[in-house]
Amino acid sequence: MIEVLLLAFALSMDAFAVSIGLGAKQNGEYRSLAWKAGAFFGIFQAIMPLIGYLGGKGVLGFVSSYASYIAFGLLLLIGAKMIYEGVNEGVEEEIAKITNKIMLTLAIATSIDAMAAGFSLMLLELNPILACGIIGLTTFVISFIGVYVGKLSGTWLESKAEIFGGVVLVAIGFRILFF
Repeated sequence: MIEVLLLAFALSMDAFAVSIGLGAKQNGEYRSLAWKAGAFFGIFQAIMPLIGYLGGKGVLGFVSSYASYIAFGLLLLIGAKMIYEGVNEGVEEEIAKITNKIMLTLAIATSIDAMAAGFSLMLLELNPILACGIIGLTTFVISFIGVYVGKLSGTWLESKAEIFGGVVLVAIGFRILFF
């Protein structure tokens, strides 16, 4: 259960960083933006790992003896990508108006990593539906809070959140490989 909570927290850091940016750029009503960010990011972060899990189940027979190495490699790559993006600020474009289309695009972009991480759910002793629900709910709460953090602090915390999430994913990868 701890692994799923850590995975949920780490996967939500991309959405948290984007939510901070949205909150920092928003002029006006923050409450509706916070709910919208939480809903879009939470739903996609819940769905994508399930897709990755189901895809992994389909190929498990072929790669079962290498599953922990594959999960480790995927988490290492995702974590390294998040750390890289956190170090190289300014990757995200300026967004003038936050529409549902923009939110959908951001939700898909931030949850692609979660689909790859869904493969690692096969190695955890937990119901995958429950795990994806935890990931989605965690992302909802973190994204909701992120909008307000962005409103209060500006964008200086964005990159730190991505770096932290990347480090946690790499640590989970090592945990799967060695324990």
